Amino acid sequence: MNWYLAVLKKYAVFEGRASRTEFWMFTLFSFIVGVVLGIFDSILHMKGSYGIGALGALYNLAVLLPSIGVAIRRLHDTGRSGWWLLLILLPFIGWLILLVFYILESQAGDNQYGPNPHPLAAP
Repeated sequence: MNWYLAVLKKYAVFEGRASRTEFWMFTLFSFIVGVVLGIFDSILHMKGSYGIGALGALYNLAVLLPSIGVAIRRLHDTGRSGWWLLLILLPFIGWLILLVFYILESQAGDNQYGPNPHPLAAP
């Protein structure tokens, strides 16, 4: 929960680096919240014609900038520019490449985007 709140506190921060733990914990918690809101949308019969309900749509809109921010900071942590996020526009191969980037280990020590976010990182 602390990782999730830490990302939300950096609402529109696109500079710096995000560790794998920060990125994946935010992604996991967002997924869980999305599932719970989807269940509430179904119970309350608030689903639209595209399958997403009002609560889910509002949540997705609320976490859009933090999600982009943590994704860019995660790419920075692997030594890549945030522009690599545009690969998401390529239907399957782009998503797969981004997944690999998100899974990769952090660059050791400092890089051009800032210090290593992992507290135990040795230079």
